[in-house]
Amino acid sequence: MLLPPCPHLPSAPAVMDAKALTAHGEKRDGAFYLTALTYGQYLWQRGQVARAMLKLNRGFGADLRGDEPELLRWPLPYAAMSWFLRHAPHAVFIGNPRVHFQHLADRMNEPRRDQRRWRAWACWQITRLVRPEFSGDPTHAVIEPTQDEILSALRQYGHPHEADAWLAVLALAAAQTTPVA
Repeated sequence: MLLPPCPHLPSAPAVMDAKALTAHGEKRDGAFYLTALTYGQYLWQRGQVARAMLKLNRGFGADLRGDEPELLRWPLPYAAMSWFLRHAPHAVFIGNPRVHFQHLADRMNEPRRDQRRWRAWACWQITRLVRPEFSGDPTHAVIEPTQDEILSALRQYGHPHEADAWLAVLALAAAQTTPVA
């Protein structure tokens, strides 16, 4: 199954595998970030949506200051995550992304724990809006944050303008979700 490319991600080569990420070693810099997004696009186009979403998670975890050329060209993949959720064919496995992000946020560890944790909650909120049919894990004993709490944390721990970019993705998702009268 070949899916159309996500407009929020870089073009992918004809052949790519996990070695593209491992080639970066321990570095989680702009080059790693770009590779994670590119590999996400590669997997998406081949119908491996759940794996593609995991690569976007890897991109969110890159150690970036906010002024890297890769990040300026390809902003943090909130829009790409929303696009994946909205355009994933129903016959394709994506698991339960709401539960995934809920557990990811609750189990995040260093480095940059708070930044990465709140990005996971931000993706959780996108999932709730774009794919409301996915329920949370009722046995997971964690207090789910409000949208305002996520926004405040992104402003505190994220890059400059990250919170505003996330809000724009939420606004677009809400507009696309709202039924037309």
